[in-house]
Amino acid sequence: MTVPTPPNVNTLWGSVIADELASAGVEAACLAPGSRSTPLTVAIAEHPELKAFSHLDERSAAFFALGRAKRTGTPTALVCTSGTALANFHPAVIEASQARVPLLLLTADRPPELQDSGANQTIDQEDLYGDAVRSYRTLPEPEAADRKLRSLRTTVCRAVADTGGNEPGPVHLNVPFRKPLEPTVETDEVPEGFTEEYPLATRGRDGPFVSVRQGRVEALETELDALATDIEASDRGLIVCGPADAPTPSRDALAALADATGYPVLADPMSGHRFGPVETLGGYDAWVQTLDDAPEVVLRFGASPTSKPLRRYLAESGARQVVVDPAGKWREAEFTATDLLAADADSVAEGLAARVERDPGAWAERLRAIEEAYWAFVPDDELWEGRILGDVARLAPDPATLFVSNSMPVRDLDRFGAPSEKSLTVLANRGASGIDGITSTALGAGSATDDPLVLVTGDLAFYHDMNGLLAVGRCGVDATIVVVNNDGGGIFHILPIEEHATFERFFKTPHGLDFAPVGDLYGLAFTRTDSLAEFRELYQASLESEGTQVIEVQVDGQASHDFRRELQSQVADAIRS
Repeated sequence: MTVPTPPNVNTLWGSVIADELASAGVEAACLAPGSRSTPLTVAIAEHPELKAFSHLDERSAAFFALGRAKRTGTPTALVCTSGTALANFHPAVIEASQARVPLLLLTADRPPELQDSGANQTIDQEDLYGDAVRSYRTLPEPEAADRKLRSLRTTVCRAVADTGGNEPGPVHLNVPFRKPLEPTVETDEVPEGFTEEYPLATRGRDGPFVSVRQGRVEALETELDALATDIEASDRGLIVCGPADAPTPSRDALAALADATGYPVLADPMSGHRFGPVETLGGYDAWVQTLDDAPEVVLRFGASPTSKPLRRYLAESGARQVVVDPAGKWREAEFTATDLLAADADSVAEGLAARVERDPGAWAERLRAIEEAYWAFVPDDELWEGRILGDVARLAPDPATLFVSNSMPVRDLDRFGAPSEKSLTVLANRGASGIDGITSTALGAGSATDDPLVLVTGDLAFYHDMNGLLAVGRCGVDATIVVVNNDGGGIFHILPIEEHATFERFFKTPHGLDFAPVGDLYGLAFTRTDSLAEFRELYQASLESEGTQVIEVQVDGQASHDFRRELQSQVADAIRS
């Protein structure tokens, strides 16, 4: 079959990049409009194996890509034009780096001769994201050259591979183009018959041009032997699973480890284990600091737990704390962990399970009894912020994807989201823990699955990313969006600044906004309630309905804070008695 000669070298360059993205395993790309990125946009949009999502706003596009990559575990590509466009990617790039989410950024650039010239929309894009990316490279200028195109294919394959491995994250390819940018402009840059003469360069291989295989870092046998000896000799131990976009270790490996050691599993709601088949404890945020004894050995997986009481308890325990991290990076900000084990979580869990055999013991049974008693204390007949998060998880369908905003929603889910066997994929932006891009990230996650999508967000986070709602229609994502509206930054109630004169204006920042017009602006169903019974009805009705519904729940932030504090006091008194 004769392959037509591309009209210009930029078209050839863009098609090779798109072709290699697909061959290397990229399934989707988020495209923001712009002229300089035309060769990339057209090539990706027209590629049969790439799903293209169109976004008007680069910031939303980047967070949408972040959410999709979090949900799939595979890199999503991002494309933008030159200038400040790629600066708007930066917040999502930081989050992706901190949370270890694979992203591949393809940023178009002006040609080298326009740099440092005052040319319009020309900035220094070299290494713009600094150490927030796993690797960076500016591609050579497009040219119809056999070796250069093979180099391009190799570079794209390596870039996709760099987004994964033991420490996934974002990768940046800066791609300069000079005009003509459109695929309809004929030039003599690509000689007639070039594609036929150099098929390897122009058509690639069946599969990726270069297959890059990532290995699994396994713990040394001697390390596992020594750790197993300590576990068997300890009367009190814990397994702590922190945030991770996929269950870490896997559910089977964790079940085997918990069964062999008899250690209770304290599972963060974002660990992949709070909701699932492994028996876990989830109320520890409320009761762990009331314990009068401490563990002797703690096995820690995933990122640092959301719960500050748990982090403090572990810091003060004096236990042998083993942080398992395949990248060998330090993810323990209390600086009291005793061991950093650079190994794959499954290899550690499976290796220990094969070496250890001990009964749970009285301490484990006591923690389970405290956990059961705690949930009996949590009221289910009053409207407050924690009850909303508890109900969202309790009433969610099985399976479902649940995305939770930072500040109070994620903390309330941690304390009031009771463990269950439901298959809930719970996600949050806990890398840098910002409130920017929450809606866009959630919708990106929803685009990657047929599971129902639920987003719970605070009012400030909702306001911060309202333009992200445009993706509902443009990208075909349905969601149930619960907005917990306490008219300002509720999280600041838990900080000492609450007593200061500047609190109301500069920290709590009440906005007084009426969010109802959002429904008309974005074509969404919008409802508002301040009743727990009505919220439950609206929530269940939304889950059973097509389309996207926004449910605003109006709450008193100060009253919710007081409620949490009083409940904490009651729980502590009950446990100590």
